[in-house]
Parts: sequence; structure tokens; C-alpha cells
Amino acid sequence: MAEQNKKQKENQGGQEQDLNQLLKVRREKLAALQESGNDPFQITKYDVTHHSDEVRAQYDALEFIPPVDEDGKNAVVPMDEIPAEKLVSIAGRMMFKRVMGKASFAHIRDRQGDIQIYVTRNDIGDEAYASFKKLDVGDILGIKGFVFKTRTGEISVHAKEVTLLSKSLQILPEKFHGLVDTDLKYRQRYVDLIMNEDVRDTFIKRSKIIHEIRTFLAKRDFLEVETPILVSNAGGAAARPFETHFNALDEDLKLRISLELNLKRLIVGGLERVFEIGRVFRNEGVDTRHNPEFTLMELYQAYTDYYGMMELTESMYRYVAEQVCGSAKITYNDIEIDFGKPFERITMVDCIKRYTGIDFDAVTTDEEAFKLAKEHGMEFPSHYKKGNIVNMFFEEYCEKELVQPTFVMDHPIEISPLTKKKPEDPAKVERFELFINTWEMCNAYSELNDPIDQRERFAAQDAAFALGDEDAMDRTDEDFLNALSVGMPPTGGIGYGIDRLVMILTNSPAIRDVLLFPTLKSLS
Repeated sequence: MAEQNKKQKENQGGQEQDLNQLLKVRREKLAALQESGNDPFQITKYDVTHHSDEVRAQYDALEFIPPVDEDGKNAVVPMDEIPAEKLVSIAGRMMFKRVMGKASFAHIRDRQGDIQIYVTRNDIGDEAYASFKKLDVGDILGIKGFVFKTRTGEISVHAKEVTLLSKSLQILPEKFHGLVDTDLKYRQRYVDLIMNEDVRDTFIKRSKIIHEIRTFLAKRDFLEVETPILVSNAGGAAARPFETHFNALDEDLKLRISLELNLKRLIVGGLERVFEIGRVFRNEGVDTRHNPEFTLMELYQAYTDYYGMMELTESMYRYVAEQVCGSAKITYNDIEIDFGKPFERITMVDCIKRYTGIDFDAVTTDEEAFKLAKEHGMEFPSHYKKGNIVNMFFEEYCEKELVQPTFVMDHPIEISPLTKKKPEDPAKVERFELFINTWEMCNAYSELNDPIDQRERFAAQDAAFALGDEDAMDRTDEDFLNALSVGMPPTGGIGYGIDRLVMILTNSPAIRDVLLFPTLKSLS
């Protein structure tokens, strides 16, 4: 074993030495270019006329066939004799190069994918061809030439001019997707995007998802707005905030955990339909579904309730799936999820009854609820009430069963400080959460607009915080209460976890896979 470890260290040392030598050679190449007056970093622009997919899509119009010379071979046609409409300029990173004497093939990767280029000494000249042969995989090139098909039928660009636009001084991994250290994918996302087409496609699809959400809401007359990230009172959700200090005002501030309270202020102001897509920050754990900063969308619509939010949500998810994935049926982790069917609606109490047989509507006191919890091995803080126990049972026994889109409705009032009570059952509120693939995807209310009731709910949150509940809101927001006192119309509101939606629509296993730059522990 000792001998094996010694050999591994020797091999590793040799690999590092080889790598250092390769890096040294690249820097020497750059120095030579700079000394000859060909510093690629002095180039400020390059006119790109086409991308790879566009070249393929427009092949019939772009194809140029040079005349045949007396030997029956294609003649070398000077660039100024090629019709302007047949010339293309592409640019991208060289991912592969094969030199074959007087001719070479290479692959150029741009934002749409890869395309082959064909470079010959006769076409670009002796000096330029000698320079091309010295180029490295990873260098960024501009290629001007005409479009043709090789003997194997591959659409390619026949280069008439090659321009080095940027010199890569690092070595790209040969098989980045196979790295043992997967953490490196997230730390060096720029390399991951270069090497992994699936990763690139995921983030292109993420952009499309957000675009289609905006399109859907615009058709429903929603106004997109922006609200502060730095706030004095981080309310609107049960979560721990990050704290900071604003030196200019000598004041402690927090990063927002929610978008809710400021958007409701805008409803009070008469904007009626508003939404915001933005980052929020929660000082909590990291796992496959949680990152301390994530993208949240919240929207509020005056003169509707949580049933209106259900209709909007179901319609929006179906629309986005069809637009981005081409179908209302998608597959996540080998499970088909159907957005085309009506989403199931079930109350939280009925859901618990379905999976445990316990009917919490028949539980009339906190003490009875506590007894049930203890019988099921649950531990809970002393300040909990029946509603908190109901939620514990739901999280323990129900969430894992909810794979197809399901609206879980009518939560206990104890866990819903910003929600209207159900008139026929004041122990519950008009709230729902949407579950897909066992995950909570969104959270919606008939918004509480009674300032007196809201003050009492805030007071209960303050008391819970004083008893050690760090997720409770720790300070009553007096300005928000003042806004409610001015008068807020009946309103439906909802918050969506955008990252989880992207995970499902891109079949991504972890939230880090849909965040370009996820939060990671510093290496220093």
C-alpha cells in the first residue's frame, strides 16, 4: 500500500509538472504575439454575422460552391470575389483542432453550439496558417469565410480569414463532466458552461421560463415592480434574515426574506395587480432544495381571493410548461408530471386524515393535539398550539406523498400571520400551498386586510420570538399597519420559488444545478 501511495504521489507530481509546463508554453505564445504586434487582448470588437445554428438553418441560402480549376479541384477564390451575401463571420471558442499538413479542421463553440471550420494554407496564406497551427484549444477565434458541406455531409465554414480574439492561458479539462470533485463544477461555472452542453441548456431554459412567466402575467395586466432589498424590518415570512450595518445612517439593516409587505403597500396605493421577481435571503441551511439566496416571485391582485390565485397558478404552470418544454406533460426523475390535468385540491386536515387516519377537526384542545404528537414521537417547543401540531403532522406524513400537482388548503391560523381567517372556521385561514414532486412550490393567501386583526397577529409573532422561535417576526411593522389602516381592498397574493420550478422543468436534481453561482463555503 505504501508503495502504491508513493507511485500515486509521483504520478500526481508529474502531472502537475506537465501542466505547469503547458501553462508556461501558452504564456510564451502570448508573449511572442505581443512582441510581434499581434496582441489579441488589444482587439476590441469583432463583427459576428451568424451563429452556428443560424449557419445550419440558412445553409441553402448561404452555400457557396467555388469554381473548378483545370485539375478538376475547387479553385481558391479570393475573398473579395465571393458574393457578400455568401460570406459569414462567426466567433467562438476553439474546442478541437486537427492539423493535416496544408489543411486543418477545428470546431468552434458559440452560444448556439458547435460548428466545424476548415482552414487551408492556400486560402489564408503561409504566415497566417503557421500562426493558426500554433493556436490552442480554448482560444477564442473569429472566422470569416463561406459555407459548404464536407464529403461526409457536415455543414462547415471554409475559412478565408482567421483572427485570434483572445488567448486562453488555462488548460480546459478533457472530460469536465467526469470530474470526481463535483464541487468544482459550481466553483468554476464558467468552465462547466464551456464543457457541458446540458448545463448550458439548463440556464438557457431558465431564462426562457422567467421570460414566459413575465409574458403570461403581462397578458393579465400585471405590473412588474422593484422593491428594496435592504430593509429595516424583514417581514413577510417565517425565516431568519441576514443582518448588516449601514454606515452612512449608523443603522442596522437586514436583507429581505420576502417581497410581501412592500408589494401590499402598492396594492394599498391602487396599483391593483403587481409582481416582482427578485432575490431574497434567508440565513438558513443549504441542501438540494435550499440556497441562502434564491429567486422568489410574488404577485398580488386586488379584488380576488385564494381561489383566484389557484386558477392563476394552475394556468401559469400549464402555460410555461407548454411554451418551454413543448408539452404540459413533463418528466422529472423518471416520473411523469401532468400539468394538463386539473390540479387536486385538498384541505390540510383532510390530507392528514388520508395518510394517517387522524381527524384534527375532531381534536378540540391544544392538550389533545399535544398528546397525539407525543404518541407519534414528535418533540415540539412549549409555546406550540394545536395549529402548530397540525402542521407538524402534515410535514411528517403528507408532503412525501404529494407528487402530482396538489393544492393543500386551509392552514391553521397559528402558522399564517398574514392571512384572512375562514369566516366559517376562524381557527383556519384562506391559504394554500402547491406541492409537486413532494416539494412546496408556492404559498398563497386571501390577504389579511384588517389592521386590527393584523396587529394582534403581529403581537403573537413577537411573543413567539420572545419565547425562542427564531423564525417568527421579531418586530411589529408599524408602517405596514398604517398602510392597512389607509385601506387595502380584498386581495389574493402568492409567492413562487422560481428555482424549484426551474429544477422540475429542466429535470435538475439539486438547486445548485439551476443557480449559476450557488453559495459555497469559501476555500480560504
